[in-house]
Amino acid sequence: MKFSFPILLFVSLLFGCNQEKKKTPFSSVQAAIIYEDSVSIRAIEVMGTSLAFAADKGVFGSVDFATNKVRLNTIDFEGKKPHFRSVAHTNSDFFMFSIANPALLYKTGDAGKMELVYKEVGEGVFYDAMTFWNDKEGIAVGDSTNGCISILITRDGGESWSRIPCEDLPEGLKGEGAFAASNTNIEVQGDKAWIATTNSRIYYSENKGVNWRVLTTPIIDKKPTQGIYSLDFYDDKIGFAIGGDYTSPESNTSNKAITIDGGKTWKLVANDKDPGYKSCVQFVPNSNGNEIVAIGFTGISYSKNRGESWQQLSNESFYTLRFVNDSIAYAAGKNRIAKLSFK
Repeated sequence: MKFSFPILLFVSLLFGCNQEKKKTPFSSVQAAIIYEDSVSIRAIEVMGTSLAFAADKGVFGSVDFATNKVRLNTIDFEGKKPHFRSVAHTNSDFFMFSIANPALLYKTGDAGKMELVYKEVGEGVFYDAMTFWNDKEGIAVGDSTNGCISILITRDGGESWSRIPCEDLPEGLKGEGAFAASNTNIEVQGDKAWIATTNSRIYYSENKGVNWRVLTTPIIDKKPTQGIYSLDFYDDKIGFAIGGDYTSPESNTSNKAITIDGGKTWKLVANDKDPGYKSCVQFVPNSNGNEIVAIGFTGISYSKNRGESWQQLSNESFYTLRFVNDSIAYAAGKNRIAKLSFK
């Protein structure tokens, strides 16, 4: 018997839907250490088939996903080793930004060496995170100097960077900055950008940093060590912010919040319930914004319902992580990088 094309198509779609595998929630995670050394690593970035990273002591390098082979290099500036806590990339270049004074921003040069493309000197200079919207336009954020938070923009692929004048930004708060804990203070989606601060405020732009306004969150910020340490957006509507107080890591009051309207409003979740302080939060890919992983020196926690409830998957200590797919991630922390396999 011959089937007509419409019938064959219907049968194919019917059985295809029935055979589609539904993603199951995580119940465990295995950490395989692939690099160990006496360095602190808070900045990692997935770049195609490898993981790029930068650390203190001027150390930077990459991990090949296929072989787990680690390539290392070091850089110095005027006889000193910079401490890097921010990295980013375009399709052609890798960038790394040092903390403290002087602030040093390097990019991959034409000769295959890192070239200094931005330097800022001054009291209080301290840059915390960076990322790119596309191959031409990028952004970096630092603590307040001269009365406003420090925001750098590039429009030429990172060849040059300029700081947004204070008069073009919302009024800042005294001492407002960002935590250089995991290079996750900035999130971009499309033309939009969200920057989370130590005062639990969010600087928001809809046009790649041309105009800004401030959004408020209920995250606790009563002490200098409290505020938003990390945020992530699954899309331009669903976002999650986490923080707390690293000096009181068991405290779990008002340290986790979710938005479903692009950051306009935020709701506390799992209030007075674990986890407490975390330095990095990331949505699990292909989870419809339901699954979230948060890590810190207190271990690895997981939520399958947008942060309403959590389970501790591991006591392994890390500072930051990035997903490669919906079950594999790489994490970094004190003295090590690990491959995380979630099951």
